[in-house]
Amino acid sequence: MFESISEKFSGIMRSFYGKSKISEKNIEDAVDEIKLALLDADVNLRVVRRFINGTREEALGEKVLKAVDPGQQFTKIIYDRMVNLLSSEEGESELKLKGPDVVTTILMMGLQGSGKTTTSAKLAKKLKKKGRRPLLIAADLVRPAAITQLQVLGEQVEVPVFTIEGCKDPVKVAKEGLAYAKKNQYDIIIVDTSGRMHLDEILMTEIQDVSKAINPDETLFVADAMTGQNAVTIAKEFESKVGITGVILSKFDSDTRGGAALSLRSVVGKPIKFIGVGEKMEDLDPFYADRIASRILGMGDVVSLVEKAQETIDQKEAERLQQKMRKNAFDFQDYLDQLKQMDKMGSMDKILEMIPGAAGQISADDIPVKELNKERAMILSMTPMERQNYRIIGLSRRKRIAKGSGSSVVEVNRLIKKFEKLKKQMKKMTKNKQFQKMLKN
Repeated sequence: MFESISEKFSGIMRSFYGKSKISEKNIEDAVDEIKLALLDADVNLRVVRRFINGTREEALGEKVLKAVDPGQQFTKIIYDRMVNLLSSEEGESELKLKGPDVVTTILMMGLQGSGKTTTSAKLAKKLKKKGRRPLLIAADLVRPAAITQLQVLGEQVEVPVFTIEGCKDPVKVAKEGLAYAKKNQYDIIIVDTSGRMHLDEILMTEIQDVSKAINPDETLFVADAMTGQNAVTIAKEFESKVGITGVILSKFDSDTRGGAALSLRSVVGKPIKFIGVGEKMEDLDPFYADRIASRILGMGDVVSLVEKAQETIDQKEAERLQQKMRKNAFDFQDYLDQLKQMDKMGSMDKILEMIPGAAGQISADDIPVKELNKERAMILSMTPMERQNYRIIGLSRRKRIAKGSGSSVVEVNRLIKKFEKLKKQMKKMTKNKQFQKMLKN
């Protein structure tokens, strides 16, 4: 997400780095480039004008021109305005959940194909992980196979799905689903409503009726991040007819221009609460304006990177690995486990987005993913004893490993040499006092 606009903003910001003095012309040129970058990203014209006028006014003041480091000061102004463009009031972007003794009602709505049903399941999984007891309600009775899709996704996230076989009345399904939740001690219901190919008065009335029937605590509009300004127009219609408490942007990981994300909050006046960042059921992240602004400006997002690592790395496993590193006992099985941990953190594109300075400078194509996959195949072709002690891997074993992994003996030799070098580097690291101190912490 934001790959194109991030590259442009990173280039603009880099042109100011290290300059002890900048002129009004430098700022005007940069502001014009920012304007073009925003328009190219399909950001709403009114939003662009407001952003540019505010930036120009602040940047051309004495604050930048007479600052100790004008380049950094200009970057800060852009960052602050970007955060302001995306952010909500404090606490507004969080889900309004009641206590566990009362049922919280969440109504999901959006156009057909926006990812509404999948997002409903992702949200259920996220809430279940927090100790809640969600129930999914299949009230999309228009799209063929919508109920089946929700049931399949419900099984994946281990959340039950309420349906009424043969029922054609979504209001009845929603009402009885709510009653079922109260009776069976579910504390959250997530109602998946009918989508539409375009704004349709009949279906809009249907959602209004469902909303009146369950009186939702949250009415979440799911927008496809790839639809650009069109998502803003649709959101305004849903807000006027049904009311929106928040937005979820699906397909946020796609290579889109980002106009929806940069326009929705400002134009519709509703907070973006979550972003869909992948196809897996766990790929639904809270929306943080400051972190997204950092990514757009090519400043990375270290906080999200650390959180992602904490979610995927088992603490006991990390401690076990530290002990093995101290004893120089790191083996091929440990190396394979580390490759699996990398997979859990997500695609290389996502990880690079979060590393400061990597945006626009390092591409996922620069990372030897194919080579790592081949290494994984070779390690999987080893016996448990060979993974534990690579020194027993003679020529005949190397031939067997090569054959089993679709590799050559030369590639197996290269992997073993690389591993030996890695072990030597780890041995040196463990003797480093600073590293020892870090391990103790």
